[in-house]
Amino acid sequence: MELRQLQHFVAVAEDQHFTRAAERLLVSQSGLSASIRALERELQTPLFVRTTRRVTLTEAGRALLTEAQRIVAQVRAAHEAVAAVQGVLRGTLALGTEQCIAGVPVAALLAAFRRRHPDVEIRLRQAGSGELAEEVAAGRLDLAFAYRTQADTDRLRSASLTSEPMTVLCHPDHRLAADGAVLTPTDLADEVFVDFHPDWGPRRVTDTAFAAAGVRRTVALEVNDVHGLLDLIDENLGIAVVPRHFRHKRASLASLPLKETGEAAYETIALLPPPQATSPAARALMALLETGSG
Repeated sequence: MELRQLQHFVAVAEDQHFTRAAERLLVSQSGLSASIRALERELQTPLFVRTTRRVTLTEAGRALLTEAQRIVAQVRAAHEAVAAVQGVLRGTLALGTEQCIAGVPVAALLAAFRRRHPDVEIRLRQAGSGELAEEVAAGRLDLAFAYRTQADTDRLRSASLTSEPMTVLCHPDHRLAADGAVLTPTDLADEVFVDFHPDWGPRRVTDTAFAAAGVRRTVALEVNDVHGLLDLIDENLGIAVVPRHFRHKRASLASLPLKETGEAAYETIALLPPPQATSPAARALMALLETGSG
């Protein structure tokens, strides 16, 4: 089994298409197909189900993909580590983040990184915290800024960045705003909620807090972007429980403190591979974040 074959396999699996993968790898489609067939012969099993429109992984292909992605990522990290020792940071920085993550000025951080390391290609992806954790563990991302979703493992470690309480956002004409009281999950049991997809950090915190309080709630309006959530609240279509820094994003909305949530808080973390697998680019980005350099 050759590294080149694993690189080809990963590309086809990610693109689900031989032609697109060949274009990305800058190889001929016939050469790519031959490489995959050779790998399948060596493993004595099909890795893809091929149709005229797309290719999908077989069970054996899915089993191979995670390990192949990790191997390819580790080889890339090794090349970049050698370049870093030689005094030049090259390669790719693949960063993942939730939207509007607390305590991390992502755009400014990446701008500072580019000024210092212009030879590194930056790639950015937004997703929920659970998916980001999987992407870092599989080697598809160098690091991610997210909400803590699990304990550290042998494939994934975390570095705590900030922590903040959750707050209730509602329209200024809502009865909760008029009362102006400190709220508990029980006080919100009958409310209509606007919230994010279940994989997002704020949704996970709120679900945990309400479950701990024994309060069932209904998320009637589910969104995948911060501004969509704020717009729905601004039209008085529901309320939301969000990290406290969200209150600064729409000054017209009322913000009310929430108590009796147990230990539920929005903790922002950096998700990283084990130290030996962390790329030089990821280490350089974390160093910038820790020093606050701009």
